Amino acid sequence: MRCIYCGSEESKVLDSRSTDETNSIRRRRECLNCGKRFTTYETVETVPVLVVKKDGSRQAFDIQKIRNGMIKACEKRPVSIAQIDQMAEDIEKQIQNSLKQEIQSQEIGEMVMKKLKEVDEIAYVRFASVYRQFKDVTNFIKLITEM
Repeated sequence: MRCIYCGSEESKVLDSRSTDETNSIRRRRECLNCGKRFTTYETVETVPVLVVKKDGSRQAFDIQKIRNGMIKACEKRPVSIAQIDQMAEDIEKQIQNSLKQEIQSQEIGEMVMKKLKEVDEIAYVRFASVYRQFKDVTNFIKLITEM
Protein backbone atom coordinates (compact mmCIF):
# COMPACT_ATOMS: atom_id res chain seq x y z
CA MET A 1 0.00 0.00 0.00
CA ARG A 2 1.46 3.35 -1.01
CA CYS A 3 1.67 6.10 1.62
CA ILE A 4 -0.57 9.04 0.77
CA TYR A 5 1.96 11.49 2.21
CA CYS A 6 5.36 10.44 0.86
CA GLY A 7 4.50 7.73 -1.70
CA SER A 8 6.54 5.02 -0.01
CA GLU A 9 5.28 1.47 -0.51
CA GLU A 10 6.50 0.31 2.89
CA SER A 11 3.89 0.43 5.66
CA LYS A 12 2.72 -1.69 8.54
CA VAL A 13 -0.82 -2.48 9.64
CA LEU A 14 -1.62 -1.16 13.11
CA ASP A 15 -5.29 -2.16 13.35
CA SER A 16 -7.81 -4.09 11.23
CA ARG A 17 -11.58 -3.99 11.67
CA SER A 18 -14.48 -5.13 9.55
CA THR A 19 -16.90 -2.36 8.67
CA ASP A 20 -20.60 -2.48 9.46
CA GLU A 21 -23.01 -3.82 6.83
CA THR A 22 -20.39 -4.15 4.08
CA ASN A 23 -17.89 -6.73 3.02
CA SER A 24 -14.88 -4.54 3.60
CA ILE A 25 -12.06 -4.26 6.09
CA ARG A 26 -10.75 -0.97 7.52
CA ARG A 27 -7.01 -0.98 8.09
CA ARG A 28 -5.08 1.65 10.02
CA ARG A 29 -1.53 1.84 8.66
CA GLU A 30 1.72 3.57 9.52
CA CYS A 31 4.29 4.49 6.89
CA LEU A 32 7.71 3.06 7.67
CA ASN A 33 9.39 5.92 5.78
CA CYS A 34 7.73 9.10 7.11
CA GLY A 35 5.94 7.67 10.19
CA LYS A 36 2.55 9.19 9.31
CA ARG A 37 -0.64 7.20 9.71
CA PHE A 38 -3.43 6.66 7.22
CA THR A 39 -6.51 4.48 6.74
CA THR A 40 -7.24 2.09 3.88
CA TYR A 41 -10.29 0.01 3.04
CA GLU A 42 -10.16 -3.39 1.39
CA THR A 43 -13.17 -4.86 -0.39
CA VAL A 44 -13.74 -8.16 -2.12
CA GLU A 45 -13.68 -7.82 -5.87
CA THR A 46 -16.66 -9.48 -7.49
CA VAL A 47 -16.94 -10.59 -11.09
CA PRO A 48 -19.86 -8.90 -12.85
CA VAL A 49 -22.47 -11.46 -13.84
CA LEU A 50 -24.69 -11.08 -16.88
CA VAL A 51 -28.15 -12.63 -17.01
CA VAL A 52 -29.08 -14.18 -20.36
CA LYS A 53 -32.80 -13.64 -20.89
CA LYS A 54 -35.13 -15.96 -22.84
CA ASP A 55 -34.89 -13.71 -25.92
CA GLY A 56 -31.08 -13.89 -25.84
CA SER A 57 -30.53 -10.36 -24.55
CA ARG A 58 -28.15 -9.80 -21.66
CA GLN A 59 -28.33 -7.53 -18.65
CA ALA A 60 -26.40 -7.08 -15.44
CA PHE A 61 -27.45 -9.26 -12.51
CA ASP A 62 -29.62 -7.30 -10.09
CA ILE A 63 -30.51 -8.79 -6.72
CA GLN A 64 -33.30 -6.22 -6.38
CA LYS A 65 -35.24 -7.94 -9.17
CA ILE A 66 -35.11 -11.20 -7.23
CA ARG A 67 -36.24 -9.44 -4.05
CA ASN A 68 -39.13 -7.73 -5.85
CA GLY A 69 -40.36 -11.01 -7.35
CA MET A 70 -40.18 -12.73 -3.97
CA ILE A 71 -41.98 -9.87 -2.24
CA LYS A 72 -44.86 -10.11 -4.73
CA ALA A 73 -45.04 -13.89 -4.32
CA CYS A 74 -45.01 -13.59 -0.51
CA GLU A 75 -47.57 -10.81 -0.32
CA LYS A 76 -50.07 -11.45 2.50
CA ARG A 77 -48.12 -14.54 3.56
CA PRO A 78 -46.30 -15.11 6.86
CA VAL A 79 -42.87 -14.48 5.32
CA SER A 80 -40.82 -11.62 6.73
CA ILE A 81 -38.72 -9.19 4.72
CA ALA A 82 -35.70 -10.53 6.61
CA GLN A 83 -36.45 -14.03 5.28
CA ILE A 84 -36.84 -12.66 1.73
CA ASP A 85 -33.56 -10.74 2.04
CA GLN A 86 -31.78 -13.86 3.31
CA MET A 87 -33.13 -15.99 0.44
CA ALA A 88 -32.10 -13.35 -2.12
CA GLU A 89 -28.62 -13.07 -0.60
CA ASP A 90 -28.27 -16.87 -0.63
CA ILE A 91 -29.13 -16.93 -4.33
CA GLU A 92 -26.68 -14.09 -5.04
CA LYS A 93 -23.91 -15.96 -3.18
CA GLN A 94 -24.70 -19.15 -5.07
CA ILE A 95 -24.43 -17.29 -8.38
CA GLN A 96 -21.18 -15.53 -7.38
CA ASN A 97 -19.67 -18.81 -6.12
CA SER A 98 -20.44 -20.53 -9.42
CA LEU A 99 -17.78 -18.25 -10.98
CA LYS A 100 -19.87 -18.01 -14.14
CA GLN A 101 -19.83 -14.70 -15.96
CA GLU A 102 -23.19 -15.45 -17.57
CA ILE A 103 -26.20 -17.25 -16.15
CA GLN A 104 -29.52 -18.13 -17.76
CA SER A 105 -32.57 -16.37 -16.32
CA GLN A 106 -34.22 -19.80 -16.12
CA GLU A 107 -31.53 -20.98 -13.68
CA ILE A 108 -32.20 -17.99 -11.44
CA GLY A 109 -35.94 -18.64 -11.61
CA GLU A 110 -35.41 -22.25 -10.54
CA MET A 111 -33.23 -21.11 -7.62
CA VAL A 112 -35.95 -18.69 -6.50
CA MET A 113 -38.65 -21.37 -6.72
CA LYS A 114 -36.53 -23.80 -4.69
CA LYS A 115 -36.01 -21.22 -1.92
CA LEU A 116 -39.70 -20.23 -1.88
CA LYS A 117 -40.81 -23.86 -1.73
CA GLU A 118 -38.68 -24.35 1.41
CA VAL A 119 -40.24 -21.33 3.12
CA ASP A 120 -43.87 -21.08 1.92
CA GLU A 121 -45.63 -23.35 -0.57
CA ILE A 122 -48.29 -20.78 -1.47
CA ALA A 123 -45.61 -18.22 -2.35
CA TYR A 124 -43.89 -20.94 -4.38
CA VAL A 125 -47.07 -21.64 -6.37
CA ARG A 126 -47.66 -17.93 -6.94
CA PHE A 127 -44.13 -17.39 -8.23
CA ALA A 128 -44.20 -20.56 -10.35
CA SER A 129 -47.50 -19.60 -11.96
CA VAL A 130 -46.05 -16.28 -13.15
CA TYR A 131 -42.55 -17.57 -13.89
CA ARG A 132 -43.63 -20.62 -15.88
CA GLN A 133 -46.40 -18.67 -17.64
CA PHE A 134 -49.02 -21.39 -17.46
CA LYS A 135 -51.25 -21.34 -20.53
CA ASP A 136 -53.94 -23.58 -19.08
CA VAL A 137 -55.14 -25.06 -15.82
CA THR A 138 -53.72 -28.55 -16.45
CA ASN A 139 -50.12 -27.37 -16.07
CA PHE A 140 -51.06 -25.52 -12.91
CA ILE A 141 -52.77 -28.59 -11.47
CA LYS A 142 -49.75 -30.72 -12.41
CA LEU A 143 -47.48 -28.37 -10.42
CA ILE A 144 -49.70 -28.58 -7.36
CA THR A 145 -50.00 -32.37 -7.49
CA GLU A 146 -46.19 -32.67 -7.71
CA MET A 147 -45.98 -30.91 -4.36
